[in-house]
Amino acid sequence: MWKTASILIGIVLVLMTVGFVMLGSTSGVLARSDTVGVGHFVARQAVWIALALVAGAVAARLDYHAWQRLAVPFGLLALALLVMALVPGLGMRIKGSRRWLSFGLFHFQPSELAKIAIVVLLAWWMKRQGRRSGSLVHGLLIPGGILALFAGLILGGPDVGTTVLVMLVGGGVLLVGGARPLYLVVAGAGGFSLLTLAVLHDELRMRRILAFLEPEAYARDEAFQLINALYAFVVGGTWGAGFGQSLQKRYYLPEAHTDFIFAIVGEELGVFASLGVLVLFAGLFACGLVIAVRAPDPFGRLLAVGLTLMLGVQALMNIAVVTGSMPTTGIALPFMSYGGSSLIVSSVMVGMLVNISLHAGGMVRDEDTRAIKDRTHRW
Repeated sequence: MWKTASILIGIVLVLMTVGFVMLGSTSGVLARSDTVGVGHFVARQAVWIALALVAGAVAARLDYHAWQRLAVPFGLLALALLVMALVPGLGMRIKGSRRWLSFGLFHFQPSELAKIAIVVLLAWWMKRQGRRSGSLVHGLLIPGGILALFAGLILGGPDVGTTVLVMLVGGGVLLVGGARPLYLVVAGAGGFSLLTLAVLHDELRMRRILAFLEPEAYARDEAFQLINALYAFVVGGTWGAGFGQSLQKRYYLPEAHTDFIFAIVGEELGVFASLGVLVLFAGLFACGLVIAVRAPDPFGRLLAVGLTLMLGVQALMNIAVVTGSMPTTGIALPFMSYGGSSLIVSSVMVGMLVNISLHAGGMVRDEDTRAIKDRTHRW
């Protein structure tokens, strides 16, 4: 399994490198408009990458069985931070959304931490249930209630994209954990019906839906980013306009260095580079599934499935938004978009997958594993 872990680490390092290089090309115009140095965003991202690598290395060395002992306190911490982000005076309001907490120069998005907490909690719960995981109460109502609590707080941001992400991934973990598909289908239909009602009562989100359906009618406002992202791919064509030659990043695509960085890859480097990024994410997803299949115990399998889905589905959603395949949501492209919260949390997820892989390959001493299991057995 060391080979799978090595490939996974290599893919992540390539994605980080590509994202960092494209940030260098993309962020200069925005930096000048914000009256900060041209290298402002590049320097900050270099710090985030360094911290992400350290965080990922620490997660890779932490025996994944320890997450069972941490599941409940970690989940409570994530919930507390989500609540704090919604409280005026504690949470930061940026572009109409209250999703951030400020710690001096450091801004943190609690929903990123909640992604790991949700996976850990659901994996821990479903592993504990064993044969009861197929029952309505233990396999759906209790874990579904946990998932609904997290999703409701994230939606309160409001953050529809991340809400959809955690609902999909949570459902995937419950399915693999033994929940009955019929229960999940019914619960999923009910959950997305409530989400639809919430969107219908949110004028901004509703306009984004309409802009997705009729982009030409909203070309000057809600569909502005979408149309210019599509223009970027058209201009890039097969071979791209050339590194640093993007036109769309010059104030036509406001979030070019964050949520829409994939569009700049297509414009400057062309369709083959875009397909290359897709192949890298497909490789990451495949490595995660291999690790999940070969995990040495049910908790490791459920944890690996949840982490893999979280990274893979998030990447798919971002690319779908940028290519006009789904309505615009503020969701980052893992390892490539500018920002610290997403990068560090994504790296921790990869580190956790690497640790599961090492256990599956017998590269961790049995006595260390037994000691962790003994301490977590009572949970």
